[in-house]
Amino acid sequence: MNLQRIAREIREFEGVTRKKPIADLINIFESVRSEYSNCVVDFGDDAAVIDIGGDDYVLFAADGIWARLISASMWWAGYSSVLVNVNDIAAMGGKPVAMVNVLSSDNKEASKELLRGIRDGVAKFGVPMVGGHLHPDTPYTSLSVAIIGTVKRGCEIRSSTARAGDSVIAACDMDGRMGPNSPYSFDSTTMKEPGDVRAKYRVMQTLGERKLVTSGKDISNPGVVGTLGMLVETSGVGARVELDKILAPENVDFVQWLKVHPATGFIVTSLPENESEVVSLFESAGYSAACIGSIEDTHRLDICSGGKCVTVFDFKTDTVTGITQ
Repeated sequence: MNLQRIAREIREFEGVTRKKPIADLINIFESVRSEYSNCVVDFGDDAAVIDIGGDDYVLFAADGIWARLISASMWWAGYSSVLVNVNDIAAMGGKPVAMVNVLSSDNKEASKELLRGIRDGVAKFGVPMVGGHLHPDTPYTSLSVAIIGTVKRGCEIRSSTARAGDSVIAACDMDGRMGPNSPYSFDSTTMKEPGDVRAKYRVMQTLGERKLVTSGKDISNPGVVGTLGMLVETSGVGARVELDKILAPENVDFVQWLKVHPATGFIVTSLPENESEVVSLFESAGYSAACIGSIEDTHRLDICSGGKCVTVFDFKTDTVTGITQ
């Protein structure tokens, strides 16, 4: 493998670079973050964790759908708006409860197609769309969705809690196909029965409730290495990734796979003694899973193969989101 080329492609990949403005936006809220006395986790994670009393925390997340995806397929954009929000709640070890949306368009047919996609996503993932807001007179088309969920108190899976010595495990549902609308999307849900799809997400709840993982994120637009980059940056640590251990579909170019949003996929960290149980639980739920490396106290993310390593992100100088908790 040409490690230098792979590292450069990941660093320069749009799925990674479009995360960089996040830090500047979050800095605006620094002076008022202390006002959120009931907020257990806020910026830097897949969902905020809100303490409203009782045995469960409330999870709260939102996603805006990439304009490029909307242009490629209105239906797929609507469907994906459900998928990515369900992923965010699952990544926290939670159970999704309900969604709302904000739809902007002066194109009635575009709006209908987006909503058809949302409807089919609701039917697939079993999470109701309970309301939202419509701008019927904008000269552009955009879609954003917000979601709430719940997680048992103390069982939430965070992005900021990886520690040196942890194992890094990647798990993806590889029973699917490359998405027709983007070379960086993988569809592993539309062809499956709703019950099968929903069952796959429950494995993250199991991992959280059994305290088998120390941190986690869903693999999103930055791909498997880029997503791990966000996790270790937020945790204030580093990681070593063995590329030869990353599982990939046989019919997909490996370097491309490193940049793919796999639809249903997660990066988690665990204590080494729990690694085999975590992999086994993922595999039992229908994922392809493997330990791909380790968390290290280096503040770098290195990719390695054949005994050689190259740094993808040096967090002393580089940023993905710029968030460290």
